[in-house]
Amino acid sequence: MNGFRKRMEKASSNKSRIILANDLDDVNASKLEKKTIANIKLLSKHLCAIKLNFHVILPLSEESLSKINRLAHDEGLQTIADIKLNDIGNTNMMTVKRLWRCGFDAVIANPIMGPENLKELVKTAHEKGRGVITLVHMSHPGAKLGYGLDIKNPATGKTQKLHDLFLKWSYSAKADGIVVGATVPDIISYTKKIVKNRCDIYSPGVGTQGGDATKSLQAGSRYLIVGRTILNSKNPLLEAKKLQLLSTES
Repeated sequence: MNGFRKRMEKASSNKSRIILANDLDDVNASKLEKKTIANIKLLSKHLCAIKLNFHVILPLSEESLSKINRLAHDEGLQTIADIKLNDIGNTNMMTVKRLWRCGFDAVIANPIMGPENLKELVKTAHEKGRGVITLVHMSHPGAKLGYGLDIKNPATGKTQKLHDLFLKWSYSAKADGIVVGATVPDIISYTKKIVKNRCDIYSPGVGTQGGDATKSLQAGSRYLIVGRTILNSKNPLLEAKKLQLLSTES
C-alpha cells in the first residue's frame, strides 16, 4: 500500500469516510479561496478529504491552491484534484507536476488515455508519494450510456462492458482508487469482488443524484464523495455530521 492510500486510511480511521466535493457553483472567482477555506474550517472534523474540481482549480492561482492545500493538511485532510486527466504522457506529466507543486495528494484520471499512459501516470505519482484515482463508472444519469457500452477489447477480441475494461486497466496499473458511482450499487458490489484490496472504491452521487450512502458502503465503497447534498443543505455542518456517523457505522 503506497503513501496516498496509507494517508487516506489514517485520515479516515475511526473518524469519517466522507470526502467533500467542494464544487462551488456561481461563486465569484475572487471569493472562491475564501469560501473553500471556510468550508474546510467548518466541516473538516467530519471529513477525511476534500476534492477540488475545475470549478475551483481553473480560476485560482498556484499560491491560492497551495494555501488551500496547506490548510486542509493542517486540518488532517487529504486533497484530491478532480480534473479527470486524459491526455498523452507528456501532457499528463506536465499537468501533475503543477498539481503536486500546489500540494495535492492525488489526481482523478480517465483510463481512456490507454493502459500504458495510465501505468506511467501511476508510477510517477507513486514516486512522489501521490495517488491516482481512476474513473470506472460515474454517477450522473447519462453515465450508463458511456461506461455501460458493449465494446470489443482490442487486446482479446472479446466483447465486454467499457467499465470492465477500465476496471482491469486500473488495477493492473496499480491505481490507488477507482470511482464507481453510488447510483450503481450493483456495479460497486461486482467491482469489489474483483479488486478485493488492490484499490479502494470511491463513490460520488449520494443524495442529490439519487445514490444511497448505506447501500453504497454495504456494497463495498470505501469512501463517499459528497458535494451538493452537504453544501446546498440548510445546515451543511449537520448534514456532514449525519454522513460521518453513517460512514463509521457501516
